[in-house]
Amino acid sequence: MTRRFRVLHLITRLELGGAQQNTLHCVRHHDRDRFEVELIAGGGGRLDDEARAIPDATVRLVPWLKHAISPSFDLLAVLRLRNHFRHSGVDLVHTHSSKAGILGRLAANLAGVPCVVHTVHGWSFNPTQPATRRRLYAWLERKVAPMTDRILVVAAGHIDAGLDAGVGSRSQYEVVRSGINRRLYGTPTKPRDELRRELGFGPGDFVVGTIANMKPQKAPLDFVTTAAQAHRSNPSMKFFFAGDGELMPDVRRLVESDGLNDVVRLLGWRDDVPDLLNAMDAFVLTSRFEGLPRSVLQAMAAGRPVVATAVDGTPEIVEDGVTGLLARSGDTAGLATHLDRLARDETLRTRLADRASQRLDAEFDIDTMVTRLDQLYWQLLQSRNG
Repeated sequence: MTRRFRVLHLITRLELGGAQQNTLHCVRHHDRDRFEVELIAGGGGRLDDEARAIPDATVRLVPWLKHAISPSFDLLAVLRLRNHFRHSGVDLVHTHSSKAGILGRLAANLAGVPCVVHTVHGWSFNPTQPATRRRLYAWLERKVAPMTDRILVVAAGHIDAGLDAGVGSRSQYEVVRSGINRRLYGTPTKPRDELRRELGFGPGDFVVGTIANMKPQKAPLDFVTTAAQAHRSNPSMKFFFAGDGELMPDVRRLVESDGLNDVVRLLGWRDDVPDLLNAMDAFVLTSRFEGLPRSVLQAMAAGRPVVATAVDGTPEIVEDGVTGLLARSGDTAGLATHLDRLARDETLRTRLADRASQRLDAEFDIDTMVTRLDQLYWQLLQSRNG
């Protein structure tokens, strides 16, 4: 019997986010006839218990893989990863996102790991950052790119962004879309009217929701400002934000200072995403930068019209005026105007939602994503092993 190859996924922390959820799905569903699967992640994330429960996989949640940049901790992490890669005999390391991508590829290079794959779920450098930090992150990405057999991106636009920054060569890049379970989000378990009542919305309200981590990338303060502007023009519009994170205190203060307690509901983390999508009349995403936003895919699968900022991978799935409505990053007035249009035009809502649902072909299915990764791993590993 041909031996199974050892595949290891590395991610900084298992927060509730698209990169983390997709990584766990891969760890759970890789072909066990061909691969032994391991996951290393920094401990303390919301998805830790879900990771520990994955059968037939080795899951290591470690305290020394941290988000914040710390030269001493980061050097220690590289050395520990190098030692683990050497002693475990791993055949392929797949790193995810910025911090784990830099440290993991350095360690894999030092350990002589045969194959290294990295997924860009959104570049570590982006226009919202101070120039010094942006240049530093781009420099780091350039340094580790030669240590990488494949650089996977979830949005085609990330290839040009990487090449423009001098990261890698075009032959290294490949698009593997972030996938979702399309059937799940079209099958809510709770009646729509019942959940809307529980959330405090009335039968005449036009309910706009979002599902996101309250971190700077997602611009939750822009969400509140958009809600205030939209509600002023159309008092039937009400809003909820499902999610939590570092900016929650700032969001609460803005809601209270703007007198929006009866307009904006802050729900915290929720596990009933299909039901929340079903309770909405429209979905909005205010991100300043993105990879390929899974929440938008989920809303499209649930048949909800989408309003979003035109950043990074978002326009690859939301075509303005066809499968949704787009505004510039930070343009809260534009977002509010789009939402007001949707609230007043049922025909537009239906047309956008129907075309968005048609856009979600197999390319965006989560099982397609895993199958493509399995094929890529096998191809790389077979080429290394003759």
